This record gives sequence, C-alpha cells and structure tokens, in this order.
Amino acid sequence: MSVNSNLRLSGRARKSTGSHYTPSILSDFVAHQIVDAWASKKSAPEVCILDPAVGDGELLHSIMREASNQMDSKLHIFGFETNEAALNAAKARIRKCFPKARMSMMCESFLDFVLESYGLTRQNTLFERMSVNKFDLVIANPPYVRTQVMGAKRASELSRRFNLSGRVDLYYAFIQGIAATLRPGGIAGIIVSNRFMTTKSGASIRASIREEFDILHVWDMGDTKLFEAAVLPAVLLLRKKDKTGNSAVSLFTTIYTTRSEGESLHCESVIDAINCAGIVDVKGGKRFLVQHGSLDCGSGATGVWRIATPNSDAWLEQVDRHTFCTFGYLGKVRVGVKTCADKVFIGSHWDQLPENRRPELLRPLATHHVARRFRAIVPELQQRILYTHEVVGGKRVAVDLKKYPRTAQFLRRFRAELEARKYVLDAGRNWYEIWVPQDPNAWTSPKLVFPDISERPTFWMDLTGSVVNGDCYWLMCENVGQTELLWLALAVANSSFIETYYDHRFNNKLYAGRRRFITQYVQEFPLPSCETDIGKELIEIAKRIYELTPSREASRLERRLNDLVWFSFGFSLKETSR
Repeated sequence: MSVNSNLRLSGRARKSTGSHYTPSILSDFVAHQIVDAWASKKSAPEVCILDPAVGDGELLHSIMREASNQMDSKLHIFGFETNEAALNAAKARIRKCFPKARMSMMCESFLDFVLESYGLTRQNTLFERMSVNKFDLVIANPPYVRTQVMGAKRASELSRRFNLSGRVDLYYAFIQGIAATLRPGGIAGIIVSNRFMTTKSGASIRASIREEFDILHVWDMGDTKLFEAAVLPAVLLLRKKDKTGNSAVSLFTTIYTTRSEGESLHCESVIDAINCAGIVDVKGGKRFLVQHGSLDCGSGATGVWRIATPNSDAWLEQVDRHTFCTFGYLGKVRVGVKTCADKVFIGSHWDQLPENRRPELLRPLATHHVARRFRAIVPELQQRILYTHEVVGGKRVAVDLKKYPRTAQFLRRFRAELEARKYVLDAGRNWYEIWVPQDPNAWTSPKLVFPDISERPTFWMDLTGSVVNGDCYWLMCENVGQTELLWLALAVANSSFIETYYDHRFNNKLYAGRRRFITQYVQEFPLPSCETDIGKELIEIAKRIYELTPSREASRLERRLNDLVWFSFGFSLKETSR
C-alpha cells in the first residue's frame, strides 16, 4: 500500500470513517479494466475522470497513467476528499506525475455534492461552478460504514435521500451518487464489499445497479486479503445505461482459497491468478480456486447474485428436480435474541450468587460456544440468560418485576447502565427489557439452532427449551404436525451435500474457508421428500445420532446419513466425494 505514513488512520478511525486506502496492485487492475472498457471512445477530445473518495490518490494515479498511455484525449481530473491532509498529498502527487492534466479537487463530501446538485436545492451547484455536466470515467473505493457504525439517524437520512432500504452501508449511497453523475455510456470501476451481492440488506442496491447500469464484469476477490479492510472485496465494472438499450453480457469471476489437491498453475500475484482458471498457486504459498462464468441475478430485481457456470447450473438443476420444499417452507429462519447489555443479562456466573439473590427468570442460553452437530454440548456448560419477557393474551410483553423480587433487586443494580440504552426508552419500552427478545412461547418448541459463522455446517436440534443467543440462528416448524421435516432438515443441514450446495448457490465464504449461515441462505436450503424410503431413513438416522451423540456409533451413522442425503437428491456414491 503506497500511502504516506502520516496519513494512516488508526483501526478505530478506519472503522468509523470506512477509510481503507487501495494498494497499487488493485488500483492498477481496476484502472486497466475501466480504460479498456472505454476503448471505443478513446479519441474523445477531453475525458473527465472522477474519484469520489480520493484518499491518498492511488486510484487516480493508476487511471491517469493507464489513460495517458492509451488515449490522446485531454484529461480532466475531479476528486472529492474530506481529509484535507490526504487530499493535499494526493494533489501534489498527481501534479508531479501529470503536470499537464486539468485538476479540480475538492475538500468536501461527494455525497453532499450529489444531493446539492440533484437534490431539492439546485442553486449555485458545484457542477455550475466547475462548468461540467457529467463524468466519463469513475474509479472508486468508497468507504465501507455499516448502519450500526454510522448510527441510525445518519443511516435513515441516507436511505431516504438516496432511495435505499434496509440496513444500508455508506458505499450504497456512493454507488447511487456515481449513477447520478456518470454520463450515459460512461464507465465506472468500483471496489466494494462483496456482502451486498447476497445479503438481504443489499437487495435495494442490487436492484438499483441493474436499473442504472449495464454490468460488464464482477470480480469477487473473496478471501485474497488484497488490502487491510476486514471486508471481502469485489470489483464492479459498470457502464451507465444509455438510450440504445444495449445490455452487455455480465461476466463473473471468483477467486477463493482452496484446499483442493491436483495440478495447479503458478502465478506471482492474486491479480495474475484472476486471469487463470482452476487451481492456482500464488507466490507466498497460497492456493486459490479461480472460476469464470456469467452473473446470475436470481429471480426478480432484488435476487441474490451468484456466478453461473455450465457445471454449477447443471448441478443445481439436478437438485431442483429432487427438491420437495426448502427450509423456509418449515418456518421463518430467525436470528437469536439481542440484549444490547450482555454483561447484565447473560453469563455463567449465576450459581455464584446466593440462592436468595438469584434471579427467578433465568433460562438456558444456546450460543456458538455449545455448538455441535446434531446435539449441543451438555447443558451444564451452557450460559444462562435473564429473560424478562413473557406472552400475555397472545402478545409479547415485559414481565411485571413486582412478581419477581429477586430479579427486580438484581436489575436495579444496573438501572443506570440499562437506561443508557436510549433507543429502548425511545421505543416506549421498559428500561429492563431485552432489545430483541423474539417470541417467548417459541423457545419451548423443538428447533434447529446453528451458529451464524462456521467452516462446516453445524446444526443441532434443541429440545431443552433454550433461548437462542444473537450469535446463532434458529428454525422451528410453524406447523407442529411437520416436526418430522425438522429432523429431515437436521440431516440435510449437517451433510457435505449442503456445503456443496452452498458453494454452488451462494459461494460467499469468509476468511479461512468459513461460511455464513444466515436467513437468506438457510431458508433456500433444499429438502427431499420425507415420504420416500430414503427420506424416512434419514429422519430415523438423524434421531438416532441425536440420541447417541457423542459416540463412535453416532460418527458411523453420520457417514451413512451423509451418503443418503446425496442419494436423496439423485447423486451417485462417486459424486458424494466431490
């Protein structure tokens, strides 16, 4: 990363501002793709280039060098940056390397500029001061700041003013701003987090991108760790739609670490590896799987994005032919409770309190710490939660503390801390409530529980009535007569088949090969028919494994169950080892 040391931000500052400067190897790659896509217009008399979040100027430097080498056009650079020291350093660098280029660099917010120019107030706009209408090329690595970091008020304002919905990220607004300022036919190369492609919160920006742009190419950089941001990056190469209505074929490339054996190619860098296919060993000892295909945007404008290849499409079609229903058919996949004051409500220390001071409302808590396939670790190791909610007249309400004096006495010790959660009080709730308590009556039902992040699927059946913590998700049958299907789901969820399905359908891994098991993924998991002989056997084996876990016999039965899951979707024994 080429950035002056005095411009580096602390970890806390990076998180609050979303500032992660771009390494030259990635900025050069993005710049090359943009200029290459602009090939048919390289003879334009002047080309206006925008970076909406300049940082140290690495992106502008890369695209200026690329454009200067391939174009005869005059170049006019525009940039926005709120960090004055970084902006001045970037300006000096660009001026030194490209002294003939026109430069308009503003120490202000790009988003404010967009709102001023295209929002409700149009007088004295920055466009008028700069005498420019639209940009031809945009290169951007906008800041990544999620709702919980930027704050609900700021997120709500961005959502309203940039026509977004759900839990937004700051870079969503930047994409909308780029769409507003890019000339029809103009090219944008944007470095983003890959989260938006598959998460519920990214649905609105996925729809907006498809509406505003032709998607030329998506590169999912996966767990390559190309730069310091904790996010997994992706690069979008977009062309602003014009009146011709010609849409391009959307290409999709993915690169993720792999443990696969077999022959491999050798490359000096991750960027070199992107141009290969199959297993690639990169200098430094990392091994990646590189895949090329087309972009499948799913059904509807907000569908999940994935890479489509002939092999993956054929595989998924085979699964569809043998699918009876999905996990979402059984019921809603929910995230666990969120107290927003875990130190008060959650712990394993309750038994240290004298019995006459121990709160009455303690309940067992299922967390990722007790996670084990099929059956969780023994309850004695579980934490417990002080659960302050019940159902009265069919509605969830906070308990009446007068009925629980020991609970009331304990909570009063932390009243100031709990009342500091202003959002609880502002919502008309009691100071001692859990922020997201879920349905208190549901906890006693049989339910599947699973951690939100794990390297291999880890689903277990909970028959203990445990409350599920916010680091896990859970699923119960809304129709109590379908509980057998829940055991079938347990069998499928813990199979190697579901790992393969996940990778074909979502292919969204985190670092070290870990997968995210969240609502929008798990609700799509397929189930075979429970009325076939194989389906019935899967249910019985899942129950048997639950009873025997942990034991050698349970492990033996898991291997049998794994093969049967593959068979239930029409795959042979040979295919189960792929």
